[in-house]
Amino acid sequence: MSYPPYGGGPGYPPGGGYPGYPPTGGYPPDPGYPPAPGAGYPPAPGGGYPPAPGGYPPVPGYPPAGGYPAPPGGGYPPPPGVSPGIVPGGPYGVPPPSGGYGSQPYGQAPPQGGYGAPPPAGGYGGPPPTGGYGAPPGGYGGPPPTGGYGGHPPASGYGAQPPPAGYGSHPGHQPPQQNYSSQAPTTHSAPPPTAPSSAPQQKPAKPPAPSGGGGPPTAQMASMSLKAKYGHGTIVSVSPFDAEADCELLRKAMRGAGTDEAALIDILVKRSNAQRVEIRKRYKTMFGKDLMNDLKSELSGNLEDCLLALMEPSSLYDAKCLRRAMRGAGTDEEALIDIMCTRSNKEIAEIKSSYTEYYKRDLEKDCVSETSGHFKRLLVSMCQGNRDETNTVDMAKATKEAQDLFQAGEKKWGTDESRFNVVLASRSFPQLRATFDEYVKIAQRDILNSIDREMSGDLKAGFKCIVLCSRNPAEYFADRLWKSMKGAGTDDATLIRCVVSRSERDLVEIKQTFLQKYHKTLFKMIEGDCSGDYKKLLLAVVGRN
Repeated sequence: MSYPPYGGGPGYPPGGGYPGYPPTGGYPPDPGYPPAPGAGYPPAPGGGYPPAPGGYPPVPGYPPAGGYPAPPGGGYPPPPGVSPGIVPGGPYGVPPPSGGYGSQPYGQAPPQGGYGAPPPAGGYGGPPPTGGYGAPPGGYGGPPPTGGYGGHPPASGYGAQPPPAGYGSHPGHQPPQQNYSSQAPTTHSAPPPTAPSSAPQQKPAKPPAPSGGGGPPTAQMASMSLKAKYGHGTIVSVSPFDAEADCELLRKAMRGAGTDEAALIDILVKRSNAQRVEIRKRYKTMFGKDLMNDLKSELSGNLEDCLLALMEPSSLYDAKCLRRAMRGAGTDEEALIDIMCTRSNKEIAEIKSSYTEYYKRDLEKDCVSETSGHFKRLLVSMCQGNRDETNTVDMAKATKEAQDLFQAGEKKWGTDESRFNVVLASRSFPQLRATFDEYVKIAQRDILNSIDREMSGDLKAGFKCIVLCSRNPAEYFADRLWKSMKGAGTDDATLIRCVVSRSERDLVEIKQTFLQKYHKTLFKMIEGDCSGDYKKLLLAVVGRN
């Protein structure tokens, strides 16, 4: 059987055409070939169309020798005005209408590609349908195949209903690349025309203004507050909390011969400072004795100091540390700096109140009597607790004050310490960070380097503490902990003060910074430097990284 030449005669297929679906009995066998058993489609070596070169081979096993039985009723009738077997929309070789392959109404099956039937509108020799040549259809009444010819089957092929959130559904939405095949459309199917979106296009977001002097305070600067730097403590409140039961356990651990230090550590380390204060009050109510006095009588040495430090309210503990630093001959200026230059305004006010209530003395007057020079002025400034704690940043002010610091130090012979005191003692930490950034642009050196060059003694240590705490308090206390344990001997007072005072503030961040800077965990450092129950208590507070 031969085909008419392309372009001559009527369009494909010839006038007689082939029926869209075979009648109930199937197609009659071609002359000269024995009929296949059953009522299915006969093999079509002569009457069918041979596969074009380069086409897909038939899938093994589809269909079996008997073929698929024809649907009841003699197949689907052709549309009105179209001869049976003629593809609507144009002669052979013309692409189908905009619906493309698979555009049959939902609920009707596409024409099967069985033997003896004309090929689809795309012409023979093209890619077969998704299921392969001769593959069984999805069932009568099922939806058409998902993907069209011309590439990998996308999530929703050409001619199918668009997804609910297709492009053009809202302004500024871009279609994902996976919606359509990555290959160029072929003549078998063309992409549907893109309808212009009726919604207005969304304008691109305005880029953020570059950081620099003279700009308004930015949200990034506003978020750089002191609270953002204070992270997570290693000691948190326990829930549920039963102060009476804890008092019974503490009494049992200290009653009789000997003391169960492990029980004391296990109970008190797992309670927050507020809960420990509640335990003290309940203990006195229940037994008519002061828990602090009982602990002092049962413990000694660094273990006693550390456990009593945990039992004190935070403000009272700081007040006692300050008094201890100024009492007797000499002054522990480092302890004064660790407390006065790192606390917030609220904490300073509470410390002053606790100091006055407990010692009947004025903290500021004691600082004046125990220190001298510009360091005394710095401590007096810190005692006021009047630092700006807003989060706004004035970049013009930062630039001006950076210039003032440069004029007061690096640019002149000698140093105007008062100008440094004005800026470092009163500006907020976000404002100080902006000022220090501007200072680098002006002086071409970091503010810490300038303080090292221009200052000395306790004043230098105090100014550097403020600079470091404005940037990262965890780094400052990591340095203090390292210094307390490095070399021969241990500064136990500094170690206890830093661990206890930061245990509910930012000890987690201090541990991380300690490891990053010194390549050793704080846990391991304490484990190798301390001993006994004192070591167990510190390790219980610090915890593993």
